[in-house]
Amino acid sequence: MYEIDDILKKIKHIHFIGIGGSGMCPLAEILHNKGYIITGSDNNPGDNIDKLRSLGIKVTMGQKAENIEGAEMIVYTAALLSDNPELCAAKASGIPTFERSKLFGAVTRKYSNCIGVCGTHGKTTVTSMLTQVLIMADKDPTAVIGGKLPLIDSHGRTGNTETMVCEACEFVDTFLDLSPDVAVILNIDEDHLDYFKTLDNIIKSFHKFSLLTTNTLIFNGDDENTCKAVDGIDKEKITFGFEAKNDYYPENISYNRGSFGEFDVMHKGQKLTRLALKIPGKHNILNALAAFAAAVNAGCTADECKTGIESFKGAGRRFEILGEINGITIADDYAHHPHELEAILNAVMKMGYKTVWAVFQPFTYSRTKILFDDFVRVLGIPDRLVMTEIMGSRERNTYNIYTKDLADKIPGSVWFNTFEEVTDYIVKNAKSGDIVITLGCGDIYKAAKMMIKELENM
Repeated sequence: MYEIDDILKKIKHIHFIGIGGSGMCPLAEILHNKGYIITGSDNNPGDNIDKLRSLGIKVTMGQKAENIEGAEMIVYTAALLSDNPELCAAKASGIPTFERSKLFGAVTRKYSNCIGVCGTHGKTTVTSMLTQVLIMADKDPTAVIGGKLPLIDSHGRTGNTETMVCEACEFVDTFLDLSPDVAVILNIDEDHLDYFKTLDNIIKSFHKFSLLTTNTLIFNGDDENTCKAVDGIDKEKITFGFEAKNDYYPENISYNRGSFGEFDVMHKGQKLTRLALKIPGKHNILNALAAFAAAVNAGCTADECKTGIESFKGAGRRFEILGEINGITIADDYAHHPHELEAILNAVMKMGYKTVWAVFQPFTYSRTKILFDDFVRVLGIPDRLVMTEIMGSRERNTYNIYTKDLADKIPGSVWFNTFEEVTDYIVKNAKSGDIVITLGCGDIYKAAKMMIKELENM
């Protein structure tokens, strides 16, 4: 038995430090729905805060020691600094205090059919797509999603069934705190090497996650690293992939508008239905198959899968079209790893725009340094490349790496220190018929919004 599970049985009042975060808000909502008294604090107003307040949850803006008064458990986001006044007060008080991933794990154990979606790439898309299928099929799932799902305009929802869909992120092994009944493994790639050090260590972590799974493993049978991770595990296994050796695979693939896949969904030689995707790129055919397989496993029919998947137009920051102004399309995407950038840029290049402008914000010095050659290769795909300085996030630049190093290797690219400079350059040079796509998992989406504002004022 987990310590946090015991404590949750004995207490009623939980306080969330950083309650407005995309990973915190859905957990607060789920526990509020299960009868707990929830309070929280945050430094930034926003949609998540408004939603929580509409449910009757007290949220205080600004973080002060007195905010935790009356709480019997404290939950905090990993993004907090160690000198946060509420966190310091909580630890000094002796109140049980847990990082978000521990609570997340406890929440997954409150559902008998928890579906954990993991993988280096595609987690948010597949979690969102699967959630949409289940909602539209009246399966009423609980969900915790890494991005905003437009269908519910939220990062999560509380259902009244035993089914939970959650995004299981491997970053610093937090997914090992979860207790999935079904694991969906999309792919395993080199990432977060500042923590994992080697690809073998990443595969070992996914193996541990697979061992945690009580019922079924649904995984990419074409992906060598994933197959290594599940090797030797005695669980029900369902595979998806492009090759016909898999349980679920596509046939008769064509592309609408150059990039939007349409294909027959095959299951062990039998055609189940034909899907026409609203999200671009070859990689999303695999994502759709993963969601399809997981939904069928959760009790959906092929027709219900088709309805949900074909109505899915993407999650927030996943090839999200923000607007078209003066004939210029502005889009935004979370891609920040070379393989993600390659997938989305190849897709956009086939859509028929006059010029594809990629505006990339590198994220973390370690990733930029370790995967430098791959970044140089894939950032040469678009017609025009504009970059910002690296967003270091949790890191210091001990790697002595700068955006200028990328720019020196990519002919025709330019880079700027500020979003204002980026915006000014794009607005002066982009033309009707072009697409501008901002890329990165930091705050580059702000530049996209600045471009829209500038273009609208012209």
